[in-house]
Amino acid sequence: MGMAAVLAVTLVFLSACSAETERQFRSLAMPEPATEQAPAIYDLWRYAWVAAIAVGIVTWGLIAWVVIRYRRRSNDEVPVQTRYNLPLEIFYTVAPIMMVIVFFYWTLTVQNEVLDEEEPDRTLEIVGQQWSWTFNYPYTGDDADPDSYVYYSGTASDIPTLVLPEGERIQFNLQSPDVIHGFWVPGFLMKMDVIPGRTNSFQVTPNMEGTFKGKCTEFCGVSHSRMLFNVDVVSPEEYEAYLDDLAEAGNESAEPVTGGADADTQAGLEEPEEEGTP
Repeated sequence: MGMAAVLAVTLVFLSACSAETERQFRSLAMPEPATEQAPAIYDLWRYAWVAAIAVGIVTWGLIAWVVIRYRRRSNDEVPVQTRYNLPLEIFYTVAPIMMVIVFFYWTLTVQNEVLDEEEPDRTLEIVGQQWSWTFNYPYTGDDADPDSYVYYSGTASDIPTLVLPEGERIQFNLQSPDVIHGFWVPGFLMKMDVIPGRTNSFQVTPNMEGTFKGKCTEFCGVSHSRMLFNVDVVSPEEYEAYLDDLAEAGNESAEPVTGGADADTQAGLEEPEEEGTP
């Protein structure tokens, strides 16, 4: 009777949820994978939850069984006291070790899969700086130098947009001129730290047009919360047109723009001067 009531309440609760909320329940709060590499991460997340739930059910079941089976049934009766149980102790030792080995194996397998780098269709230079992002795109327009770039540098008051072509393998080279940042697009189910003095990289193949959110995942200073960006996945033709627009706007450089001293990356952070201040 109690189980039926719980089930009824659960069904009523789910029926009142929106389609998006129901999708979140089904996907265990993960966004819909938007790249060819993302499903591997999604499957690891999903089956890790399945394993965790199974372990929880077994653990709770054993606790309930012991509480009921060996409870004290009268004021004078003392339940059997067992100091050692060798088979149970072996199980409690071996089972967690096997679980760790399985989790480690699948985590390493997925990590190798998503970090596997092939010859990319395009390589973008991504710079995280206090406190925004600079996106550099290789540009091969009609009058452009073969090794030139077009770029867009965001500011603290202007959230930049990273434009990507659908169906092409993109390599992100991540750099920072100041402190550690984190490059994260939840829809790609992938993040990576952006570390000063080194270049980290990974590749994705967007397979779904649309707009996605991005953010910094490392606390990088007082305006860390402003380090947001958008990602627009468009057709290859729209992508090329966007690069032409950047070139026409004068956002062209012989080498990647690194933010900081090379671009006005901190506009809007200055405190307004009071009247009469020299």
